Amino acid sequence: MAEQTEAEKKKPKKVMVVIDESESSYNALVWVLDNLKETICFSSTETSLILFSSQPLVVPGFISSSPFGPARLYFHGPSAAGPEIHNPAQELNRKVSLGLLKKAKEICACQGVNAETMTETGDPKATICSAVQKYKIDLLIIGCEDYGPLKRFLVGSMSDYCLKNANCSVLVVKKSK
Repeated sequence: MAEQTEAEKKKPKKVMVVIDESESSYNALVWVLDNLKETICFSSTETSLILFSSQPLVVPGFISSSPFGPARLYFHGPSAAGPEIHNPAQELNRKVSLGLLKKAKEICACQGVNAETMTETGDPKATICSAVQKYKIDLLIIGCEDYGPLKRFLVGSMSDYCLKNANCSVLVVKKSK
């Protein structure tokens, strides 16, 4: 491996933790605070912690709830429903994302870590990888869901997708036993 130049060592490092409704995302955040706090808070390179949440895009169709509970609304299939239904649903998704980020930021503040929050609308897999590139993230940290082989095959895994498509190093935090 090539050695880092002095300028590269002083360049601020950006660490992004993906936050969603799952317990695994909060496990990842706690892992970061337990294991990288000294690097994030006290590094002379001013490492910055970014908390990121994706707002699912509301598309025309019927309503279903998130697999994590009724907090978010998803629309599937064709529908004659107009903006009077979709706009409030998208606003609900935005409020949920902002609430998740607020909670995560408070957890960081209790540990003495200052974190930025960011959210974008769209497919979570795509928005995460897009944000990594857009904000020049150096390390993406994501929690790992315990999907069985069939669900992983059918639905796919966000962590697998990010490992293959994010333009930075990716750390997947498994649930501690």
